[in-house]
Amino acid sequence: MSTTHRLAAPLAARLVGSVLVVAAILVLVSTVLVALFQWEPAFVLVAGLLAVAAVAATTVAVRRRPLLRLDDAGYRVSWVRGTGVKAAAWTDVADAVTAAPSGIHCVVLRLKDGRTTSIPVAAVATDRDALVAELRERLRRGEGLRPLDG
Repeated sequence: MSTTHRLAAPLAARLVGSVLVVAAILVLVSTVLVALFQWEPAFVLVAGLLAVAAVAATTVAVRRRPLLRLDDAGYRVSWVRGTGVKAAAWTDVADAVTAAPSGIHCVVLRLKDGRTTSIPVAAVATDRDALVAELRERLRRGEGLRPLDG
């Protein structure tokens, strides 16, 4: 059975907002260029359409692509920079711990080969305790895995 966890609403809004700001700058720059160089006004229309398309695509992507997918075989993390290993099988996980690097509460999945996956709990649109409980259950089902510490 597979479960998905979405990007937390504040982070999704920040991502879409950032794309919106870049889109607005694109339209502004194209408007200034049209005014300065007397280019065709259609240039602004094209820039505006590209901006709207970029914002719409980002909004759809944030809604459809989950931040964290957990299934019987393993996990996959998206949208988070610096997470480490983006996907692995549960059989590759040596153990899991909670940590707070730089004051950010994370669940850290340590793999048998020494690599790690850090999942910031605040980035997941799921209750922290429910996420940890689900990870504990997934780890219990894995071969020779220890439950989350802390």
